[in-house]
Amino acid sequence: MTPPRSPLRADAQRNREQLIATAAEAFASGRAISLDAIAKRAGVGNATLYRHFPTREDLVEEVYRDQIRPLREDARTLLAAKPPAQALHAWMLRFAEWAGERRGICEALVAMSASGRFGTGPVCDEVQQVLAMVLEAGATAGELRSDIDPVEVGGILAGLLSVAGAPEQRPQLNRMLDVVVDGLRTR
Repeated sequence: MTPPRSPLRADAQRNREQLIATAAEAFASGRAISLDAIAKRAGVGNATLYRHFPTREDLVEEVYRDQIRPLREDARTLLAAKPPAQALHAWMLRFAEWAGERRGICEALVAMSASGRFGTGPVCDEVQQVLAMVLEAGATAGELRSDIDPVEVGGILAGLLSVAGAPEQRPQLNRMLDVVVDGLRTR
């Protein structure tokens, strides 16, 4: 996660915004691109990029920061229409679709989970908050265990997306999510 920062000078803020815009465009292209190439396209030096975004994951998280927020409303809608365990399953599938449409996010989440950083950036924070809301509703309803940490469920979800995150793997992901949700049920 990009560490909290003091207010930036105007030129530094412009550089940061240019890096984010350039990265968003590059990620949307669907082609692999290096951080060095993003810096060059943005018209800044590598040191400027790494000062703002020390890792690729930090940059990916920043690019998708605002795009994740609508998934919270999706979770609320699902909870209103389905029992919590079904809502959790359906929301995780929606998240997989969301992530599949955004180049780099699955890889970033897997890398963050592997390094113990899951839950420390804007996208991970939002995922963790949504999972907490759904897990709490499930615990209150007596349907899901109350001792589950949303960060752990987020890490599991990141792991599943690393092996079955592609659109053509949805049936496999669906079966894996069945297993996960079943393991979260109260006994």
